[in-house]
Order: sequence, then C-alpha cells, then structure tokens
Amino acid sequence: MAKIVVLGAGIAGHTAAAHIRRKLGKNHEVTVVSPSEYYQWIPSNIWVGIGKMTVDQVRFKLRPLYKRWGIRFEQAKATALYPEGYESHKSPYVLIEYTDPAQKGKIARIDYDYLVNATGPKLNFEATEGLGPGKYTHSVCSCDHAAETWKELNTCFERMKKGEKIKFLIGTGHPSATCQGAAFEYALNVAYEIKERGLLDKAEMVWISNEYEVGDFGMGGAFVKRGGYVTSTKIFCESVLAEYGIRWIKRAGVTKVEKGIVHYETLDGEIKTETFDFAMLIPAFAGAGMKAFNNKGEDITSVLFAPSGFMKVDADYSGKPFEEWSISDWPSVYQNQVYPNHFAPGIAFAPPHQISKPMKSPNGTLITPAPPRTGMPSGVTGKIVAQNIVELITRGSTEFRHKASLGKMGAACIVSAGFSMLKGQAATMTVFPIVPDWEKYPQWGRDLSYTVGEIGLAGHWIKLLLHYLFLHKAKGYPFWWLLPE
Repeated sequence: MAKIVVLGAGIAGHTAAAHIRRKLGKNHEVTVVSPSEYYQWIPSNIWVGIGKMTVDQVRFKLRPLYKRWGIRFEQAKATALYPEGYESHKSPYVLIEYTDPAQKGKIARIDYDYLVNATGPKLNFEATEGLGPGKYTHSVCSCDHAAETWKELNTCFERMKKGEKIKFLIGTGHPSATCQGAAFEYALNVAYEIKERGLLDKAEMVWISNEYEVGDFGMGGAFVKRGGYVTSTKIFCESVLAEYGIRWIKRAGVTKVEKGIVHYETLDGEIKTETFDFAMLIPAFAGAGMKAFNNKGEDITSVLFAPSGFMKVDADYSGKPFEEWSISDWPSVYQNQVYPNHFAPGIAFAPPHQISKPMKSPNGTLITPAPPRTGMPSGVTGKIVAQNIVELITRGSTEFRHKASLGKMGAACIVSAGFSMLKGQAATMTVFPIVPDWEKYPQWGRDLSYTVGEIGLAGHWIKLLLHYLFLHKAKGYPFWWLLPE
C-alpha cells in the first residue's frame, strides 16, 4: 500500500488528489491536508468583490466530497517535513498543526511515501507595511477578503450617491508582486459598476503596478492577434484602461501604506506618494513557510526550498544571467531532485527565473512582476504530477510520460469587465507558450496562431460558463474528469 499526502486543496492540490484517487485502487491511501475546510474557485472572487456573487457561490466544503471519494482529510497546516524520517522512525513524514476548531493547535504526524506540496502561496501582506485586510487596503485573494472588500466598496458607492468624490487605487502592493491580471480585472469591474450607477463624475480611478509596461502581467507582455492585426498587450490594456477612464502608474514598487496614502518607488529611483479613499492592492506571494529536517534533526530547508519558501523542482537554479535563460531551464515534472518522492505543482514550485526582465531602481530595489502560475497552469501541473505518481506506484516506472513545462504550455485568461448578461464584456486572451521561446519564435517569442486577444460580451458569457463548469469539476459531479484543466 502506498501513502500519498497532498498539502493544499486549491486548484493544484485538489486536482492532484482527485486524479490520484480516481486512478489508484482503495488499497492505497490518499490524504489531503488543508488549513481551510473549503475549496474555493478563486477566479470568481472578483465577482464576490463587487457584490455579484456570494461567498457560498464560489466555495464548498471539502470533507463530504473527500469522504465520498475515499480521501482522508485533515483540516490543518503543514509545518515541517522529515523526508528521511527522524531517528528510529524511518518513514518520511510531515508535521501538521490542526486549524479545525475541534482540534485547534494540536500537532500530529502523517507518514507518506509520496508528497505533493500544493500549498500555494502565503499572501505576504507583511512584506509591505500597512498593506492588507485589517490595515489600510483590501484584497480579493480569498473569498472572505473579497466579501469584506465588497462591503467597503458598497459603502463608497453610498458616499458617492450623497455627492462625495471617491478616489479608487487598484493594482499591486509590492515591488515584486504577481497576479496583475486579477487586480486589472477588479479595476475594470469596479469601473463598470461606477458607470452603471451613474457615478462617473464622483469617481477617480488609478491603476498602480510594478509592471514595466501595462499588460506585462509578469510574463514579459505578449503580442496578440486581434482583428487580423498584431497588437502588443501594452496597447491592448492601455486602450481598455483609457476606455474606462482609468489613469495608470507603472514601474512602481509600493513600499508602505498609511491611511489614505501609498508610498512607492519608481524604477527611476524617485520616492512618490498617491492618495486614495479605497485601495485594493495585491500582495507579494511567498512559500507556505515549511521547514525541513533530515533524520538527525538537522535543518535541510534549503535543500527542499528556495529562499522564497517555494519548493525546488526539476529546474535550473544556477542563477545564470537573465539573458542566458531558455525554456529548457523550466521544470516539466515538478519533482524535487534530492528527494524524488516530493512534487510541487502550481504556485508551490520555485520558478528558476523571472519571465519579465528583472528591473532594479538606482536604489537597488527590484521592481518586476513575479512569474504567474495561477489558474490553468496550476490545474495542468497538478494533473501531470498525479499521473506520474500513479505510474510510479502502479508500474514502478521512473520514466515520466506526462510533462508540462511552462515553456511548452499555453494558457487562456478571461478578464471580465462588467457583470451583465446583456451589457457586460470580457477581454479574452490566449498565449502559447507561457514562457516565451525566442529560439523557436524569434520574432514574437510566441506562436501567434495560438496567441490571440479579443474583447466583447461573448467573453463574459464564456467566463460565467467556466465558473459553473469548473465548480462542477471540482465537486466531482458526473464525468468531471472529462473537463480540461
């Protein structure tokens, strides 16, 4: 009997656990460890943040589903890995601390033969003074955050109806933050709601980002086919912001937030401020903060994890200059090379380098988006990790047949810009590959046959359809495995 432990029940972890359980007989044990009792479809948090969906429309409880599937579920957070066991206990194990109210704070040990680290990111609000819920800015990174954000946004709308002018600041809240796409989508939805309420004369909207150019999105931007023409995402996104009356600040690394004031540094080295009445800023991401120890109790965290806290996998971490990187340096099976029974799909793996060119201010501050790994890449990598683990167990094969490098993988992104079946719209963009391959596609870095962008009402219908399809899939409804990741 093999014991497989999956840490995290987000897109990557839940996908991995589902496919492992479906393909392995019940004589093998699958355990999922997650600090939350819920699965949440994070892309729809944007709609929670504008009051168009409730929290319970984007989440569901995991325990009943896992019981039906035959998966052991522990509501807890992982704190330490012992990949060699410890002293007389020879089996690898993970230490967990329960977050379940019935056992809160209790420490337990779970043995494993294979471990899938799919913890996703720690929302590192602490990296920017004054950032985040309970402080001076809001977030849509979780459904609970988004619900609180909607309450404050609605309060702003009520103030505007009474004649007060409100300044909205939306974007990234750290010099190396990622997920610009989520912030961009939220900005467009807020702008749409302001317009629908007839409050344009009472609103000022500002987009602030660490991107070198608007539309970079942490992947070096892209050139897309649109209406038969090749257009950069810079032009594409700037035109959308202009259409919605949103002023933008780019190349800005937010360093501190006070009540109503954001402090930021520019790539030119200038220290500036921007005022606001309402701010939604995406934080930096970090690893979950797990430690690792060998069988003597010595700290080997640096063997399993990069300084960022994300797990090292089959990538090139040599640190060579950015100009020397190629897509071959990106992982394809997400397996740790020292402890090969450890895998890290989704956001949990450590990228070997930036996709967007690293940029530093004269003061030495790195102001560059981190590589995106959310959504579709998380689902795809979670699935291929599951498939390879199953073959390791059932065939004993060490030759991995299932691979998914971000340098050979495409991704689709739909950015809603107004929630309405008749008047809403969305910007739909596909890129292939995610990491530009300048050797294979020397002119654009990507295959323009599969890198396209359009905006319109149909995109909104597609995004809404995908919301229900992916929740159908996540809930394990009939034929869920036939739906793509």
